[in-house]
Amino acid sequence: MATANQVRFDNLLKKGDLIESTSEMTPEYLKELKHTLIVSGDTELISAPAYYMATKRAPSVNAFMTGIAIIQDELAHAHIAYHILEELGDDEETLIFERDPKSFRYPYAFDVPLESWPELAIANAFYDQAGFCLLGDIHEQCSYGPWKRGLVKVMAEENFHLRNGRTWMKRIAAAGGEAKDELQRNVDWMFPLTVEWFGLPDDRKMHSTQLEYRLKGKTNDQLRQWWLSTVVPYCESIGVKVPAHQEGENWVLDYPFPCTFDAAEKRWDFKDPCSWDDVLVRWRERGPRNVQMVADFQESYRKLRAARQQ
Repeated sequence: MATANQVRFDNLLKKGDLIESTSEMTPEYLKELKHTLIVSGDTELISAPAYYMATKRAPSVNAFMTGIAIIQDELAHAHIAYHILEELGDDEETLIFERDPKSFRYPYAFDVPLESWPELAIANAFYDQAGFCLLGDIHEQCSYGPWKRGLVKVMAEENFHLRNGRTWMKRIAAAGGEAKDELQRNVDWMFPLTVEWFGLPDDRKMHSTQLEYRLKGKTNDQLRQWWLSTVVPYCESIGVKVPAHQEGENWVLDYPFPCTFDAAEKRWDFKDPCSWDDVLVRWRERGPRNVQMVADFQESYRKLRAARQQ
C-alpha cells in the first residue's frame, strides 16, 4: 500500500508540478536527483583545470581573458550544483576535496589534455554544445524547482561559451594553411570523443527512472542526435570535415561506434571497432589527466586549510 508521501509525490509528477523540498520526495527520487547533480557538478568543476592549460596558450590578452571568464563561469556552475547537493544533505567540501579522482563523474573527454588554443576553441564549440544540450533538456523538463531555477544562469553562460568556440573555429578555418590543418587534426580526435559524451546507446541503457521522474526528457541517443544536428552543419559551413552525415531526419556516423581510441596519441582507429564493454573499461580507468586535474585543486585546498590552522 502506498504511503501518503508516495501518493503526494506521484500526484506532483502527474500534474507536472515542481518538487521543492525533500519532504515531497521519495528516497528513489532523491537518489536519482543527487546522481544528476553530481554528474553536472563534477563536469563543470573539472572543465576549469581542463580549460586552463589551453587558456594559457591564448593568442592575445583579450583571448586569455575570455578563457579565464569561461573558467570562472564553469566554477560558478559547479558551485550551483554542489550547493544544491549540500541543501539535500551532502557536504560540499567533502564532495570536491575529499573524493578519489576516479570517483568523479564527468565525460571522459576532459581527461584528454587540451594543449592549444585551437583545442580550447573546439572544446567550447563541441563540449559546451554537448553541455548545452544536456542541461537544456534538464532545464526544460526538470521536476526539482531549485535545480530548474539554478539552470537559468547556467544556460545563458553556456551559450556564451559555445559561441566563443564557434567564433574562433570560424576565424582559424578562414585563415587557411597550417592553422586550418591544425584545427582539422584536432577536430578529428575531439569530434568522436564528444559523440561519446552522451553515454551508452539506448539499446544498452534505458533511462526509464530519470525520464519517469522528469529529471531529463530525452534519451542518450536523442541528445546525441540533437548535438549532431547543431555541430555537423556548423562544421560543414566553415569547411571543417567531420565523420557524420544526414540521412532523412537522422544523423549517421561514418565510422564504427564505438571504436578504439589511443588517448596518449589523441588518435582514433576507425578500422578497429570495439565493444561497449571495452569503452566502459576505458571510462572507468579514466584518462591521462584525471589524477593530475583533481590533485591540482585538492592540493590547493589542503594548503589553504593548513595555512588557516597555523
